[in-house]
Amino acid sequence: MLAELLADYTTRHADTLRSASTARYHAWRIGRWLEGKRASETRQVAAAIIEDLQGVYAPATINRSLGTLKKALSDAWQRGQTTVDYSGLVRRLAENNQRTVYLSMEQVRTLADHASPQVRTAIWVAMLTGCRRGEVCQILPEHIGTDTLRIPAGNTKTLRYREVPIVPALRPWLDQLPLAISFEGVKSGFRRAREKAGMPHVHFHDLRHSCATVLLGLGVDLHVVREILGHTSVKTTERYAHVMTAPQRDALEKLGNLAPIYTEDLHQKDKRPRRAAVSR
Repeated sequence: MLAELLADYTTRHADTLRSASTARYHAWRIGRWLEGKRASETRQVAAAIIEDLQGVYAPATINRSLGTLKKALSDAWQRGQTTVDYSGLVRRLAENNQRTVYLSMEQVRTLADHASPQVRTAIWVAMLTGCRRGEVCQILPEHIGTDTLRIPAGNTKTLRYREVPIVPALRPWLDQLPLAISFEGVKSGFRRAREKAGMPHVHFHDLRHSCATVLLGLGVDLHVVREILGHTSVKTTERYAHVMTAPQRDALEKLGNLAPIYTEDLHQKDKRPRRAAVSR
């Protein structure tokens, strides 16, 4: 039975994930669709989950729940609980996660000025390090060195340890750490700040994007930005490469402004009467 397979998988694996409570919630969300259904009915069950949850949850959220079902089925097959790997019957929704919100330093300042002291600290730490919200919330005094900020592997999305240089502008904000509010406290506090600042479309993760684009706009090498953000591949960092072409575009536009002069001159030459061909 699907409900039994999912419960078994969640019980054994949830605690190995970064957020056990979140993993359990994603599994619990789809529990009622699984009741009384067998693994062989996976295709119909997954379709019903998608149909009922679309419009209520974002595609990414639905996919996380479908992901728990997919992993449970794959695990069941590997353990010999099913004779067929039904995980291939779970199809995920297409996610449109591409966002183009990049903040200038002045916009970040406006946002921070409308935040509570704790959230303001989180905003500037994120902007000046490229850290994710979860990473900022887990920074402890022992992670703060003389010259570098150490981000333990267990605190990162990619599970990769990294060090971020501490610049003078960052030091005063690091003195305010660790934060006295939780991950959810930062989340709700940021939401209030963005609404007060008249920037309801901005997400906390946009600070990480903005850190990258500002650095690239200043001429920092793509590979250096990759190391700062902790991307596993430079391909991920290349999403910000459009910033690197901005100075080139400005230069070519200045060059292009001269082009009509010569184009017009050539156009006038083309209008000159041509001599008739002389037959021989």
